[in-house]
Amino acid sequence: MTDRRNSERGRRRRPDDRRRSDEYRRQESRRQYDSQSRPEGRRQNPERRRPEEHMSAEEHRRREEIRRRNERRRSDDRRSYEERSAARREQEDYGERRRPSKKEVRRQKEELRRKRKRKRILLLVSELVILAVLCVVAYGVMKLDKIDYTKLDKEKLEVYRDTGPYTNIALFGLDSRDGEIDGGVRSDCMMVASINNETDDVRIISIYRDTLLKQEDGEFAKANSAYARGGPQAAIALMNRNLDLDIQNYVSVNFNSLVDIVDALGGIEIELTEEERVHMNNYQVETAEVVGQSVQEVEEAGLQKLNGVQAVSYSRIRYTDGGDYKRAERQRLVLQKIVEKAQKANLLTLNKLLDKVLPQISTSFSQKQLLGIAANALSYKIGEMRGFPFEIAGTDRIAGDNASYVIPVGIANNVTQLHQFLFAEENYVPSEIVQSISDEVSELSGIYPENE
Repeated sequence: MTDRRNSERGRRRRPDDRRRSDEYRRQESRRQYDSQSRPEGRRQNPERRRPEEHMSAEEHRRREEIRRRNERRRSDDRRSYEERSAARREQEDYGERRRPSKKEVRRQKEELRRKRKRKRILLLVSELVILAVLCVVAYGVMKLDKIDYTKLDKEKLEVYRDTGPYTNIALFGLDSRDGEIDGGVRSDCMMVASINNETDDVRIISIYRDTLLKQEDGEFAKANSAYARGGPQAAIALMNRNLDLDIQNYVSVNFNSLVDIVDALGGIEIELTEEERVHMNNYQVETAEVVGQSVQEVEEAGLQKLNGVQAVSYSRIRYTDGGDYKRAERQRLVLQKIVEKAQKANLLTLNKLLDKVLPQISTSFSQKQLLGIAANALSYKIGEMRGFPFEIAGTDRIAGDNASYVIPVGIANNVTQLHQFLFAEENYVPSEIVQSISDEVSELSGIYPENE
C-alpha cells in the first residue's frame, strides 16, 4: 500500500521536480563518462595545460584564436550590457521628468508661431523676387520684339580663329534715308567693339570708311561698300578677312536714330571748335530735314550741350583738318558720351529711349543673348578708342581709279598693332591671307612699309 502511494506520488510530481531530476541524471552520466574516458578523472584535456615551450606552432595559433574569440565575446557582452543600461537609464530619466508648466507651454507655442511666421515671410519674399525677375524678363522680351533680327550664315563669315575670352561685335551706323537697315546702303560708321568677358573692359576700333580693303569677290574697294554689296554678312566677312578677327554677330543702327537717342537722354556735352561749329550748323539743315525736326544753330564755340540733330550733324563733319580720320574720332566721341549718359539714366528715361530706338535696330543676336548683354551693361567699362588703320599714308588714289582711298602703310603691320590693342597679343603674326592682302594693297598703291 505504501509502495503504491509512493509510485503515485512520483507520477504526480510537479514539472519543476522532474526537471531537477533529469538535470541530476545528466550531470551524473557526464561525470561517469569523464571518469572512464579521461585518465585519473580529469575533466580537461591535459594537452591544453601543457607548458608553452612544449607546444607546437599549430597549437600556439589555435590557442591564440580561442583567446581572441573569447575577448571579442566579452567585449560584445560588455557593450551590449552598457547599451541596455544606457537605454534603461534614459527611460528612467524620461519617467522622472516633470510636466512643463502652463507658462512654459505658452512660451513654446509662441516660439513655434514666430518660427512659422518667419518661414511664411521668407517664402513670400522669395516669391516676390522670382515674380520681379520674371516681370523684368517679360518686359525685356516684349521690348526686344521690336528689333529686326537677321540670321547669318556662319560658314560665310570667314572667321579666322577664336580670340579667347573676348566677344567681338561689329557695329554699323547706316546712312539710310528710307529706314533700310538690312543692306543696300553704305555703312557711314564701321566699328568693332571688343568685350573682355573676364574684366568687362570694352575697347573700340573704328574702321575708316574709305580704307582700301579686299571685298568678297576679290576686288579692292572702300570698306563701307561691303554693307551695300551684301549687307551685314558681307561687311562682317570683310572685317574677319582683312583683320584676322572672329566676329560672328553685329548690331546695325540707322544713324538718324541717334537723334532720338540723344534727345531721350537730354543731350550730350561736346567741346566745339569754331570750325566745327560752322560745319555742324551747315549739316543741321540736311539732318533736320531727314528726321523732320527744326534747326537750332549753335552761336558760339566751346563746351556746348548738343541736342539730337546737332550731335548727329557734329559726327558727320568731314571737311575740317583731319578729314575722314577726324570724322571717325568725332563718331567715337559721340558714342562714348551716349554710353556714359545711358549708364546714369533712370528707368523711365531708358524705357523712353528703347521705345524710340529698338525699331531702328537690326542684329544677329538672339533675344537670350541680348538679355545677357543688357544684364551686364552697367558693369561694362568703355576704355580706349582708336581708329584703323593705325599707320596711313594719307588719302590717295590708285592706278586706274579716280576715287580717293585711305591707304594703310602695310595692312599686315596694322593688323599686328590691332591685335595688340584689342587683345594684348604681343608680336602677333598675321595670317597668310592678311599677308597676301597687304602685298596686293602695296602693289596697287605703291606704298610699302619701311621694312620692305
